[in-house]
Amino acid sequence: MFLAAAVQMTSTSDSAANVESASELVKRAARRGARFVATPENTNYLGPHTEKVRLAEPLDGPTCRHFSELASRCGIHLLLGSFNERSDDPERCYNTSVLFGPDGARLATYRKIHLFDVDVSASVRFSESATVKPGDEVVAVGTPLGTLGLSICYDLRFPELYLALVAAGAELLTVPSAFTATTGKDHWHALLRARAIESQCYVVAPAQSGRHDDDGLRESYGHAMIVDPWGQIVAMAADGPGLAFAEIDLERVRWCRKAIPVAEHRRLPRPVG
Repeated sequence: MFLAAAVQMTSTSDSAANVESASELVKRAARRGARFVATPENTNYLGPHTEKVRLAEPLDGPTCRHFSELASRCGIHLLLGSFNERSDDPERCYNTSVLFGPDGARLATYRKIHLFDVDVSASVRFSESATVKPGDEVVAVGTPLGTLGLSICYDLRFPELYLALVAAGAELLTVPSAFTATTGKDHWHALLRARAIESQCYVVAPAQSGRHDDDGLRESYGHAMIVDPWGQIVAMAADGPGLAFAEIDLERVRWCRKAIPVAEHRRLPRPVG
């Protein structure tokens, strides 16, 4: 059993301020005893999107070096929910999540597969693929805390990804996000609980909250939370910057999977035609 923390913050185009805000929350969580801490999507930058590409960094750049050192100083497993990683496409970067171990080593890297290209309303119209290159690799990583399955934000709407993560051994899923206020109020809680129930995993979902100075002056929903494998919300952040804490007990994962063994019962329907 261990204590986990999901960070809630409001990133902007001020990268230095974002990193400082995230770091203070991570250190606060570590002081309280958290052994695993996760920050949201776009931790280091959430501003104009063409500028995001221009400012993109490699995996050994200053942002990852900072969070690696922070993990080492705090002696924790630390997920940098995502940052703008430089790609081989000059017009697009990756949206990349990075897991660091207590010694600062980079344990896993996940590049967001599903990109947020939507036309919901005048206030929620976005084409993430214009500035972000999709990844193509499912990433689950074994750690002394358990096996973590990595995902980012819009991935949450694609249950087949999480079934693949469970097949790879995941016991805890991470969903660092910047859900819009419009979609979040209707879908955030329901989707997180659904992914937890169907995967029978803990879900740790750090979140962006409030208004950002990106191109559309977008507002994020917040409500960073942790959901247990029975689908119960066991922790949720209040409004504004803060933390959601919960004890992670992997015996509960094993109990849920034994009580309702969906992995054994799954039968894929035969294609029609």
